[in-house]
Amino acid sequence: MDTSDLFASCRKGDVARVRYLLEQRDVEVNVRDKWDSTPLYYACLCGHEELVLYLLANGARCEANTFDGERCLYGALSDAIRRALRDYKQVTASCRRRDYYDDFLQRLLEQGSHSDVVFVVHGKPFRVHRCILGARSAYFANMLDTKWKGKSVVVLRHPLINPVAFGALLQYLYTGRLDIGVEHVGDCERLAKQCQLWDLLSDLEAKCEKVFEFVASKPGTCVKVLTIEPPPADSRLQEDLALLADCALPPELRGDLGELPFPYPDGFNSCPDICFRVADCSFLCHKAFFCSRSDYFRALLDDHFREKEEPEASGGLPTITLHDISPNIFTHVLYYMYSDHTELSPEMAYDVLCVADMYLLPGLKRLCGRSLAQLLDEDSVVGVWRVAKLFRLARLEDQCTEYMAKVIEKLVEREDFTQAVREEAAAVAARQETDSIPLVDDIRFHVASTVQTYSAIEEAQQRLRALEDLLVAMGLDC
Repeated sequence: MDTSDLFASCRKGDVARVRYLLEQRDVEVNVRDKWDSTPLYYACLCGHEELVLYLLANGARCEANTFDGERCLYGALSDAIRRALRDYKQVTASCRRRDYYDDFLQRLLEQGSHSDVVFVVHGKPFRVHRCILGARSAYFANMLDTKWKGKSVVVLRHPLINPVAFGALLQYLYTGRLDIGVEHVGDCERLAKQCQLWDLLSDLEAKCEKVFEFVASKPGTCVKVLTIEPPPADSRLQEDLALLADCALPPELRGDLGELPFPYPDGFNSCPDICFRVADCSFLCHKAFFCSRSDYFRALLDDHFREKEEPEASGGLPTITLHDISPNIFTHVLYYMYSDHTELSPEMAYDVLCVADMYLLPGLKRLCGRSLAQLLDEDSVVGVWRVAKLFRLARLEDQCTEYMAKVIEKLVEREDFTQAVREEAAAVAARQETDSIPLVDDIRFHVASTVQTYSAIEEAQQRLRALEDLLVAMGLDC
């Protein structure tokens, strides 16, 4: 629903609505519709310059000489938008959302943090992680456990292996995304066949056909870079990397795997390098994931103040004991670390949220927020709103106030809601009598945003009157 609203708002040029959907509703800025079009494309096509600048500033992708970039440039309604696109500099992972899963994996590949093997292709080194290559490719899993087993450096000298194509292949294995110059597509297809990556081969062939059709139908365009991106609903990358979480589970917890989304892979060597002791359970994990995704674990594992143990259960791995957390809660952290997802019931969400906040995992906090949103009813909405405020979950807070707007005539009779309004008013520093109250303002906004017909106007006015009557009764004239 929010995604459809984003595309419609981009076509209309409604900057305020687009900002609300991206920043409050957490909609992905580069989402695609069934016509393979992005919000930026529609904004360019319909000539909304202000919206184009906003989308570019918030991470919309439009690199020169790519399919998306050339399509936006060709479809732009005005010269001002074309100039904005040509001046565009790619937004890095440090933009609005700092913990995107694909950004994390891209950094892991580029920086090689905690890598355990180096591939040297015609003199060019690539620092990589056995666990990721093995989880993503049966070919690499087999080679790393046989021909390349125990090797920290693997030298590839075959004349048909192109370093550029090999780097693009690694990008695909790590992120599910691939950027390759059109002159190297043949080399990349050859490597995909060798590594038995049939999905990649199919995606390359389909993308080539689409690009050639576009160039043929739009004279003057020039696509030099071919980009493969997984569709929003594609979970292959997460499913593959969740195998590493399956392997990390201690034997006594693997009986619960039927409740988890991914099966345990027999005989797969995940090459763990750190053991976490939680209660009496040992989780065999990988520093690359924990250190790269959490500043808390980076400090815990990389700084010198940590204490090491080497119990037999960990197979001689460096071991860290985690306190004040149960194995079941840590299992949710584990699956989030590897796959950016965990099956989380609303009843477990609050406990996981507290741990996610302690471990500095904002993405897991958002997952908890989505789960807590399922609990919303007249009795719980104020309590969930307080949790959202406490843990700074903007989307959940917005969902709560949206729900409050729908049931405001019943909420004004509840003491917990009255107390929440009173506390919000008291929290405004040096508040004057006519100063607004954030909670009240948000509810008014959502009441007004539902008005689309004449019949809805009267209903909205009735809701607003109920809220105003409460404020007058409380002596809060705002």
